[in-house]
Amino acid sequence: MLAYCWSHSRRRFYELHVSDSSKIATETVELMAKLWQVEETARGQSPDARVAVRQTTSAAVVTELFALWQTTLPRISGKSKLAEAIRYATSRRSIFERFLTDGRIELDNNIVERAIRPQTITRKNSLFAGSDGGGRTWATIATLLQTAKMNNVDPQSWLTQTLERIANGWPSSDLDALMPWNYTR
Repeated sequence: MLAYCWSHSRRRFYELHVSDSSKIATETVELMAKLWQVEETARGQSPDARVAVRQTTSAAVVTELFALWQTTLPRISGKSKLAEAIRYATSRRSIFERFLTDGRIELDNNIVERAIRPQTITRKNSLFAGSDGGGRTWATIATLLQTAKMNNVDPQSWLTQTLERIANGWPSSDLDALMPWNYTR
């Protein structure tokens, strides 16, 4: 399910807040901070419980944010950084709001971004994979290895076992059993 990362939106307002160039940006950052406070209390709960917490607290904050932006936008220069930040959020409103009705959705994807940072950093080094096919192969392997790490599986052990199974004739109809989240020693 597609959902937008609130941190990406916040970053645009935060830059204006830090430069002390916009009271609206500061108000936005302060309101958004309430969303992360709510997420702290909801963390570890079931998806249904998270939705309940979000509906009783976060929904009002989100409504207040979008109302603030909608009243501000007509009063400022359309070419300003603040207008850009507001348009970024308001043009994606329904997708930003999805976390309010689906407890499986995180407010941000910071955990994933931190997890893939090593691959992102090495991406420049991988530009010379030799061919498009080599690049796709590298990307697939890097994704699987990072998935193993995210599932608390030793990537080398998983890869060794998986390659041995494939070499010994593992049926192609059962590839899902070879995925890192299904790894068993």
